[in-house]
Amino acid sequence: MKTKKFFSIGVCLMIILLALQPVKVNAQKFYSDPQFKVKIDFNRWHDVGELQSDMARLEKAFPKFLKLASMGKSYEGRDIMYMTINNPATGPEMSKAAMYIDANIHGNEIQGGEVCLYTIWYLMENYGRIEDITRLVDERVFYIVPTVNPDGRQYFMQGPGGDARAGHVPVDDDNDGLYDEDGPDDLNGNGIIEQIRKYVPGQGNYRISALDKRVMEPVPFGEKGDYILLGEEGIDNDGDGRVNEDGPGGYDPNRNWAVDWQPNYVQSGAMDFPFQLPEAKAENDFLMAHPNIAGVQAYHNSGGMILRGPGAEALGEYSASDVRAYDELGTNGQRILPFYKYLVIWSGLYTVHGGFIDWTNDGLGIMSFSNELWNSSQYFSSPELLKEREDPNSPISARKAGSYFDDKLEFGDEYSDWKEFDHPQYGKVEIGGEWKKFVGRVPPRFMNEELCHRNMAFSLYQASEMPKIEIGETSVKKIGDNVYRVWIDFTNKKIAPTITAKAATNNVVRPDLITFDGKQDIISASWISGKETFDYLNPITELIDQKQLKRLMIRNGQPGKSTRTLQYLVKGNGNITITYDSVKGGKVTKTIAVN
Repeated sequence: MKTKKFFSIGVCLMIILLALQPVKVNAQKFYSDPQFKVKIDFNRWHDVGELQSDMARLEKAFPKFLKLASMGKSYEGRDIMYMTINNPATGPEMSKAAMYIDANIHGNEIQGGEVCLYTIWYLMENYGRIEDITRLVDERVFYIVPTVNPDGRQYFMQGPGGDARAGHVPVDDDNDGLYDEDGPDDLNGNGIIEQIRKYVPGQGNYRISALDKRVMEPVPFGEKGDYILLGEEGIDNDGDGRVNEDGPGGYDPNRNWAVDWQPNYVQSGAMDFPFQLPEAKAENDFLMAHPNIAGVQAYHNSGGMILRGPGAEALGEYSASDVRAYDELGTNGQRILPFYKYLVIWSGLYTVHGGFIDWTNDGLGIMSFSNELWNSSQYFSSPELLKEREDPNSPISARKAGSYFDDKLEFGDEYSDWKEFDHPQYGKVEIGGEWKKFVGRVPPRFMNEELCHRNMAFSLYQASEMPKIEIGETSVKKIGDNVYRVWIDFTNKKIAPTITAKAATNNVVRPDLITFDGKQDIISASWISGKETFDYLNPITELIDQKQLKRLMIRNGQPGKSTRTLQYLVKGNGNITITYDSVKGGKVTKTIAVN
């Protein structure tokens, strides 16, 4: 009995000890978050050197897919760097439709550069992990340019802000024969161009608002205030009575393109002729050398818009087939990007002559969008806050909304208060009363990663819907003495056509080619409207005048979301090889036995 008793106790102790032993698990197997090869912060802003350094780190980490290169130099000699993303195992880059993504054509529109960097990082870190991302990298090529205006970006990042929209080709903004001689002066050295006010008790026309001490408001008629406003922080460097009126550059880099370019007296900031700017010329040279580019996204800020052309009403609306494709992409984009609206540039924003995406659409035949990143309504994204914002008695009414956000979410960090300063021309004044340069047109840092991801998602959606030609069903039937009817289905399941209607009208994209390699003689070649109609004696006009039937030119390309059947009548048997070669839709080949 004792032996059984001790045995039972021993078994129980063993079970308890086993239960207390640590369980070994495969941590990698159960770890839910991916471990990234390259760590990059997207809650901060990168200057030009940091952008290029992170791109170089990504290239080193993913050498099979990434190639970093320069497309040219800016006016001040900085490289305009771009990243090519291509999987060479699935074909050379020029054989695939390419998505071109750029940003920061305006120097102060910096968050687009972060979206570009995020896109490179996301595609690489998730290749082989997310099926859709793997497919995109395998089937498409990406050319990504985080800043096409590195001079403007660096000036905005390092300097005090001010008018940092342009590049740095010198311009005489104030028509005094001098160039860039009176730029912004950061007198108090705090990195912001602020306002100047002077305290004049009982003699001024402004007063401090009783609702918010940060707000200067004009006094009512018949009353006197204690302050006068003296304009922007700075000094009159050239003695013409104006301050900060002739800073670096002074033109608009997005008005120097060859479609609908207009001189300065019509379109301010256009320069003297298209592609005068070295950055524009370098970018256009790259685009012209890569006719496989089928989609463009040019990131700007701000306003929360998904924009397409035309930029000017006089250019006329796109054809119905092009509009249908744009509308499907843009409408779905609104679902991907809350607070954004899909609009036409001239009617939804303002008139633009000589704009970049008019050039890429009309001049190069590329379906092109320009996203205006960040909508200030996103500051107040909860329904309750949005409702209160419309109430003038609310603590976050429209007038006080920015201050409320800064107080409650940024803890006062984004506002520069008034401080005394001894001005060389005005004497004792106060300088301040200004939001810091990263406020308003760019999102708060803690909201930037969502902006990056959602805008990237829209651009990847556009890339996935670029044309992709496939050869579908084929059939062969003998219809006479050594005469055969061959049917071949060509399919483009994507939204975008291989050649847009605008491109076909302007003759800016090489026709698609269908080549026939075989010893047979071709009696006729025609599209047929249905396989059961047997209308091979009634060929569609597009092919009726073509003389080289072994090399058919499809001038209007393959429409989006379409399947068309090509019919050959041939004399002779044996194998034939059919190739559909589209500059923007790829190249496919199929061998068919004719017997």
